[in-house]
Amino acid sequence: MTSADDGNGRVIVERLVLDVLKPHHPNSLDFGKRLAGLGAIRVRVTVLEMDEQTETLKVVIEGADIPFERVQEAIADFGASLHSVDEVQVSGTDAAPLAPGG
Repeated sequence: MTSADDGNGRVIVERLVLDVLKPHHPNSLDFGKRLAGLGAIRVRVTVLEMDEQTETLKVVIEGADIPFERVQEAIADFGASLHSVDEVQVSGTDAAPLAPGG
């Protein structure tokens, strides 16, 4: 299930900013490609920190209907862990667009 129904209509996820900890291998490019392959989404991966065995990543995912559950599964399949969801943008199907800066 990629969207939810809050009782007032369908709600879709359009943007996520995630804090992810992953091992060095597979690399960040392969990690980003795997996430982007989940649907019509854009993925930006930034390495924030590295130690001997792991990388801390900021992962920004944008799209019309992000399959969050599948994103979580893909992260786990890579041996990584989702530390936090730092930003979320969701819309209801009947929602008006946000004003600039909103």
